[in-house]
Amino acid sequence: MYFRADDFASLFSKTMPLISTSTYQRPKWLFNRHLETIYPALFRKVELRNSQTERITTPDGDFLDLDWFKAKNKRLVIISHGLEGNSKRPYMLGMAQIFLKNGYDVLTWNFRGCGEELNQQPIFYHSGATYDLNTVVAYAAQKYDTISLVGFSLGGNLTLKYLGESLSKDKPIDKAVAISVPLHLSSSSKKISSGENQLYSKRFLKTLREKVIRKAQHHPNDIPLHFLRNIKTLSDFDDYFTGPLHGFSDAEEYYQVNSSLFFLDKITHPTLILNAQNDPFLSEQCFPVKLARELDHLFFEFPKQGGHVGFSVSGTNTPYYSEKRAFEFIERDF
Repeated sequence: MYFRADDFASLFSKTMPLISTSTYQRPKWLFNRHLETIYPALFRKVELRNSQTERITTPDGDFLDLDWFKAKNKRLVIISHGLEGNSKRPYMLGMAQIFLKNGYDVLTWNFRGCGEELNQQPIFYHSGATYDLNTVVAYAAQKYDTISLVGFSLGGNLTLKYLGESLSKDKPIDKAVAISVPLHLSSSSKKISSGENQLYSKRFLKTLREKVIRKAQHHPNDIPLHFLRNIKTLSDFDDYFTGPLHGFSDAEEYYQVNSSLFFLDKITHPTLILNAQNDPFLSEQCFPVKLARELDHLFFEFPKQGGHVGFSVSGTNTPYYSEKRAFEFIERDF
């Protein structure tokens, strides 16, 4: 699935400088999308010390664990992780590092159930749980002049949906970057559970099952463990657990209500969406070229290569392409 040059030429003709080409080229040894995706996840090491961990309380009596990297700056970047990720993943720390070196404080945070301790309420996190991101932003806004947002994968969907909702309107949000984003949840869920991509969904399902079993020990009446026998795909998991636990009738309603694709036209902050065309997680609907012609505040960059939350570069001490692009975009004046 690649786009013709004239698809982007029409975008580039707009007064907003939407991106018609990408300079990203993957290292030669990462010669397919799976290597691009798996290599940085398994082998990248990022050391970032002197973080301060803080636990805050949510309005419903649960908690969120935050990792602060402070250098007494007045600008903050809040970074949100992907499905079954956490605040200490290499892609999170790599992104934090480039901003810390260039005049920003950084906050990485754990979605409910993704930190070292399982959260207290029966619910977990999900792709559209913007109430938790809002809690984090509102808390951080007391201390900073401006806040920019960066989100990876599920965290990218969360970020974009948040920006498209009224929750963000009274916050000091400056800019945002969303990377490897499943803009259309339903079709992306089907793609990750089909063919050779099943290796990713099986890995996610393993840890999701474990969390459900642990959660059921504390909330046996809310977690129907007998449904685990029916779970073969991520869509199945969302059908039996994610959807119903969070107030949706099934997976499809959950996907429809929370897909950030349907919130893009309401975003008023400068926002970059960086999705690789060879991303094994993303469906064709995650590359809305026609919609981009109509939007004034969104910048789309669709490199042919990159994998999912990949964008590796040659050299061990060189920022990844996604980190460099995020920093350049957030630093830019609009």
